[in-house]
Amino acid sequence: MFSTLSLVFVITLLTKACGRAPVSTKIVGGTNASAGAWPWQVSLHEGGSHFCGGSLINSEWVLSAAHCFPSNPDPTVYTVYLGRQSQELPNPNEVSRNVSQVIVHPEYNNLSHDNDMALLRLSSPVAFSNYIQPVCLAANGSTFNNDTMWVTGWGDIFSGVSLPSPKVLQEVDVPVVGNTKCNCFYKGSITGNMMCAGTLEGGKDSCQGDSGGPMVIKQGSTWIQAGVVSFGQGCADPNYPGVYARVSNYQNWITQHVGMNNVGFIPFNSTAPVLDETCPTTRTLVSDLLVITSASCIARFMGTKGWSVTLYVVKSGCSRVTANVTKVFTDNGVALLQLSYQFYYNAKLELNLFYSAFGPGTQCSVIGWNAADFTTNLHFQEFQTTIVNCDPSDSTGINICTQFLDVQQDDDGSPLVCRMGDMWVQTGILSIPPGSENNTYSNSTVFIQTSPFIYFVMNTIDTVPTLLAGTESFSPLSLTYILLLSLPAILQACY
Repeated sequence: MFSTLSLVFVITLLTKACGRAPVSTKIVGGTNASAGAWPWQVSLHEGGSHFCGGSLINSEWVLSAAHCFPSNPDPTVYTVYLGRQSQELPNPNEVSRNVSQVIVHPEYNNLSHDNDMALLRLSSPVAFSNYIQPVCLAANGSTFNNDTMWVTGWGDIFSGVSLPSPKVLQEVDVPVVGNTKCNCFYKGSITGNMMCAGTLEGGKDSCQGDSGGPMVIKQGSTWIQAGVVSFGQGCADPNYPGVYARVSNYQNWITQHVGMNNVGFIPFNSTAPVLDETCPTTRTLVSDLLVITSASCIARFMGTKGWSVTLYVVKSGCSRVTANVTKVFTDNGVALLQLSYQFYYNAKLELNLFYSAFGPGTQCSVIGWNAADFTTNLHFQEFQTTIVNCDPSDSTGINICTQFLDVQQDDDGSPLVCRMGDMWVQTGILSIPPGSENNTYSNSTVFIQTSPFIYFVMNTIDTVPTLLAGTESFSPLSLTYILLLSLPAILQACY
């Protein structure tokens, strides 16, 4: 009985000793943090300049990111500042320590950023105060759903734009993005040792200089560190959430070096709704109230209640508009989605409904997601191709084929557009059956051509009312659509 009570006492003591912000009531899109709001935040300096962040996990150890350090780091060149609020103003609550040891995770991969974790041992312990406190760490097996996280740091406020003077610590809240969905954007490079967070429309994110810093979440009155700032595509770019090392996967490694009873590991079991793990797909608007896509995309999900669409309008200001999906019409592989909101003033992409299919040799383009290209801020792109003869075994009478394209499941519904005179028309719809990796056969890519669906489209337009009253409620499941004005305009979008 005595030993059991002692164990409970130790766990309780550790829980009370971490994750507290006693005086608490850049980061892209963030705001100034008040003094003492994040008392575990540390600033790492080399040569007198801030280069990375970290978090105090007990009186002698700091958790940071492996990529902040070379393969064989010299600990004597680093200084750790604790209790700091500004990089330029006086910090009366601040103390500093030299570093006696840097431990980079032995399995850190600098190409994939897997296992991006590092530990720093301070030259001497620090005394805790209202402005210097350790953070609790997410215990092994912790789960995070549709939760809101907080990220802090002194990093850039945009790509290549430094935090302005006096460089006050920044804070920003970001929602968790599931690993499956995050992998849609990062082309499968997100491992189980990582987690993602950020708004898919962009505008909020960690950035250069925030690396190694903490991503935390509050449970009751206790703050728990869920992630370590690791990497991302740009800073706050649309459809590129920030990527963080998943702290809960490293409990054994941390305790191996720091000690079992020296760090407060707290389980976090999310009570938030389950994450939306669907990948964004490409669609086109054909009338004020209808979006055309592939029926195979619809078939991959159970029902359509609560779906919404967001149209990225490629014009001055790059505005976005959103509507719910109220009804779905399907016919032989093609689907029309009826919207709850009329897009009166948005241009529509012309459908090729009245002419025979364009012949082999015609130069066309496919609009798809640009997940594989990390050199541009655009999250969708034009892929040029040429129409070819379909292999007889691939043809159903309604197909049109192009040269080989490396398409994936999340490209389902992408439009094939060809120039007719001085305008672009949609000639085909990419359709990838559920369970298929792609729709490429015999070195060509197969689309459903639009011309055989003239009566289906026209009859549907006639049956849709000109104005709908009310909207259906929003659910976590949403699809993303692109409104096309012209291909040149797409390539000049301001994302």
